[in-house]
Amino acid sequence: MSGDNAHTRRPHTIDLPLFRRGKVRDVYAVGPDRLLMVASDRVSAFDVVLPQPIPRKGEVLTQITVWWLDRLHRELGLRHHLITAHDDEIVAAHPELAASRDAWSRCAMLVLRTEPVLVECVVRGYLSGSAWREYRDSGTLAGEPLPSGLRESDPLDPPIFSPATKAQEGHDENITFDHVVSLLGEDLAGELRRRALEIYAFGRDALRLGGIILADTKFEFGLDEAGRVVLIDEVMTPDSSRFWPEESWEPGRGQPSLDKQPIRDWLDALDDWDKQPPPPNLPGDVVDAATARYLEAFRRVTGVDLDDWSPPTSGATS
Repeated sequence: MSGDNAHTRRPHTIDLPLFRRGKVRDVYAVGPDRLLMVASDRVSAFDVVLPQPIPRKGEVLTQITVWWLDRLHRELGLRHHLITAHDDEIVAAHPELAASRDAWSRCAMLVLRTEPVLVECVVRGYLSGSAWREYRDSGTLAGEPLPSGLRESDPLDPPIFSPATKAQEGHDENITFDHVVSLLGEDLAGELRRRALEIYAFGRDALRLGGIILADTKFEFGLDEAGRVVLIDEVMTPDSSRFWPEESWEPGRGQPSLDKQPIRDWLDALDDWDKQPPPPNLPGDVVDAATARYLEAFRRVTGVDLDDWSPPTSGATS
């Protein structure tokens, strides 16, 4: 499944104004009130974009998000920004995209434009990553004390709303809830915390059916024209979350993840790369292992193989 397989995307120019380009996602303007969000197969590690794409990665990230948004709308009545991720509906609404369809097929979401809330709404159900490092050094998370005696990868009961600033470049920074209140006001800050914890609990319980521990995840929200809070961007994907296989979880150490872990492991083993650009080329077996890991994540999250999944039509997601 390496870079020359049938799922590798041929280069095309998408005939829309580029609204924003991130490490992984390209966002295009579609008129005054819509955006086309395209998750590419680009992959980053240690904040560096790597030379080789990971085939089908963008498809996995988009389709997992669509799967969650559909469930969250049907079962929780949650508002979100998705109009459609169905290729035929996107082309019907915007025929100018037909010529570049190979570039974005099954990797694109047509969404409503919102005013993003510039706070990352992180929920942590287990002690890992930057939260573990801060706790190990000071016994706190974003400056607030946690119970003593916790180990790496221990559960946090109840889960903790652990917001962060949205950095345009570099790393996000953990902040306190009081800081969020000072930025957004008490009402909006409280609504974001309530919604983030609700979505996390829903996702945690659903993922248990696939043998996945949702260690932590981050959500992004926006405000629509009426000032209502809506869920935006990717939702509970392997890139926005820590997915741990339940069968291998053991507190007191780091855990293997259902994401780009094969890439991080290979890069970590190098003696001659200082985690700064330019990055090394990824060998084909590492690329293949990463694709396989993303496909496994999709199957375990949704219960179906990616090739057997079709996104719902717009009437089911709006």
